[in-house]
Amino acid sequence: MLQSTAVPIPIEDIDTDQIIPARFLKATSREGFGENLFRDWRYSKGDVPNPDFILNNPTYQGQILVAGKNFGCGSSREHAAWSIYDAGFKVVVSSFFADIFKGNALNNGLLPVTVSPAFLDGMFKSIEQNPNATFTVSLEDQTIRNDSTGATFSFDINAYKKMCLLNGYDDIDFLLSLKDKIAAFEKQQVIY
Repeated sequence: MLQSTAVPIPIEDIDTDQIIPARFLKATSREGFGENLFRDWRYSKGDVPNPDFILNNPTYQGQILVAGKNFGCGSSREHAAWSIYDAGFKVVVSSFFADIFKGNALNNGLLPVTVSPAFLDGMFKSIEQNPNATFTVSLEDQTIRNDSTGATFSFDINAYKKMCLLNGYDDIDFLLSLKDKIAAFEKQQVIY
């Protein structure tokens, strides 16, 4: 369970190039991408922080990113999920995610929570009224609660991906967790 404040970005159709611009896709390890999350929105020319962009405003913090509809559209770069996770976010909430982004997020330990447009609007309003508003996400129960209003929304998640997230597994970790069962199965096989 995660209870956290949230960072609101009420913009629709945020694509992966806005999340992490292509010029920063030179590394193959997951670390270090968070510093370039929303780079072209966060910084003006000369790498001067844009004071109007939400990630540069210390009033808004937390492990939940709340975004407008159609988040993660565009190219299929896994780096988008890496950058969000590396920046300290554990959950992204939107009323719609691009399928490839959603899969990449789940494969990299980032929980994409799809909510109704009305619930999303309520989250934005709660944050606007109180930047310290908290939200509680229960992966186990597949619910998200707006702690300010008490409103709760049940979200869907693939059972396998849920199990992996709960156990901190990626696909390889999952297979390694079955190592003894696989070995036992192999011993039972008859080889001709």
